[in-house]
Amino acid sequence: MIVKNDLYDYENRYIFQDDDMFKFSVDSILLAEYANKFLKKANNILDMCSGNMAASLILSKYTAANITGFEIQKEAYNLGVESIKINNLQDSLSIINDDVNNINQYFSNDFFDLMICNPPFFKKNSSILNDSNYLVLARHEVKFTIEDIFKIAKSFLKNSGSVIIVHRASRLDEIIKLGYKYQVNVKEIQFVSTKKGKKPTIVLIRAVKNSNEGVIINSELCIENVKSYKNIFKELS
Repeated sequence: MIVKNDLYDYENRYIFQDDDMFKFSVDSILLAEYANKFLKKANNILDMCSGNMAASLILSKYTAANITGFEIQKEAYNLGVESIKINNLQDSLSIINDDVNNINQYFSNDFFDLMICNPPFFKKNSSILNDSNYLVLARHEVKFTIEDIFKIAKSFLKNSGSVIIVHRASRLDEIIKLGYKYQVNVKEIQFVSTKKGKKPTIVLIRAVKNSNEGVIINSELCIENVKSYKNIFKELS
């Protein structure tokens, strides 16, 4: 059943979700809040795996930039369209129902100032499987991989533009290697733990096109008992 929900505690932001589908999670919130640190001079933003546009809707609280989402699954795309409409954000937010690997059919090289991505976390051959085709595509690298993120960033980011990624901390080594391969180097790393005293399971990455060597590793953030995520990374800085 499709329902309209408040978008966490972001005032005047609503989101359509389907009870039978993969719902947006804290990963989308963390992605948007982390990207908020790097919005200065960003006029065109790409949300590579936008789902129902949760991260983009949050980002729109902080910027008037044009944000374009790509979502391959029709059901999630339809929810994203309705979420944009209910928030009256048609002038700044849009969503395309296609594989983001087809981005060259819509945009020219060096178009985006900033990209964000909450990609599938598990490899295609992962032992974690789901019966739902929607969940398989949302969670597993069947159609979209970490390497695809960097291929797209290399071509469609402006020089010195940033791509912000949320992922499993256990895959950090792959992210760093692929960033180096495509000259979109990892420049900042933010670990996030969900329980005090536990190892971080989430990592947020900022990679910059044609950047020099050198990485900033921020203090770890624990989100146990967090009441609000608004500006959480700016407050941490």
